[in-house]
Amino acid sequence: MANLKDIRNRIKSVKSIQQVTKAMKMVAAAKMRRAQENMEQARPYTFKMEDMLNNLVSEFNSDLIPVLETRSEVKKKLFVIVTADRGMAGAFNTNIIKTAHKAIDELGKDNSVLLCIGKKAHTYFKNRNYDIKKYYIDFWSDLKYQDAIDICNYIKKQFLDFSVDQVEIVYNEFVNVGRQEVKNKIFLPLENKSKNEKSNEMSDRIFEPSKEIVLKTLVPKYLNTQIWQFLLESYASEQAARMLAMENATSNAQDMIKDLTLQFNKARQTAITTEMLEIVSGAEALS
Repeated sequence: MANLKDIRNRIKSVKSIQQVTKAMKMVAAAKMRRAQENMEQARPYTFKMEDMLNNLVSEFNSDLIPVLETRSEVKKKLFVIVTADRGMAGAFNTNIIKTAHKAIDELGKDNSVLLCIGKKAHTYFKNRNYDIKKYYIDFWSDLKYQDAIDICNYIKKQFLDFSVDQVEIVYNEFVNVGRQEVKNKIFLPLENKSKNEKSNEMSDRIFEPSKEIVLKTLVPKYLNTQIWQFLLESYASEQAARMLAMENATSNAQDMIKDLTLQFNKARQTAITTEMLEIVSGAEALS
């Protein structure tokens, strides 16, 4: 059994760790609230733009909008993998990396190129010699819409230059504080719904300027907004996951402190009892 000093030192260490996890939980909770507000404010705009675009796109082909072009064979695919820069967020980064790894293995490592957003994805795939074309790290603390535009411009260039035939994004979607879902989404080419499936919602509307001009203007904004939404969803999910992880760590530390305190009391009582027995034995020996 450990002596009293060792147990006392361990209790002190666990209490120090508990203070750190409490502080990290509070910081993550504050960041999550701000991130969740930004994400929820952006969602209606993104969904409405997607709905409008789906109705317009069904009337046009890839000659007018190149990002609609579906390649006959996917020889090269760009995977955009969105993770965090830091850990201590439970299985947040691990789930993303596992999902991306599985998708890459299904297509083949030689047929895949990567764009890594976040240090965790970049470090993981770099250490395993995957073909990383570009990466973005250390920008989550100062996330701006311009970041989404820069990322989107790079992705579009890769697709339009025929460097890749398809673009797939792997990210975490924020469902609620206790739940985040890993999503795989084909970003490019844009889905071109058949005329049989298109809605009549736009049929009674008059466009000024023409639908073609509206669509050419809308598509780049839509793609930028989609990337921005993915980043907001991922950031909010990261902070929620970290908050829950730190809450669990704090709770586990409290349980450990209780167990160590009980162990300390038992050891102290044993030491006191032993000392009393030694005193009694010594007194009897002298009498």
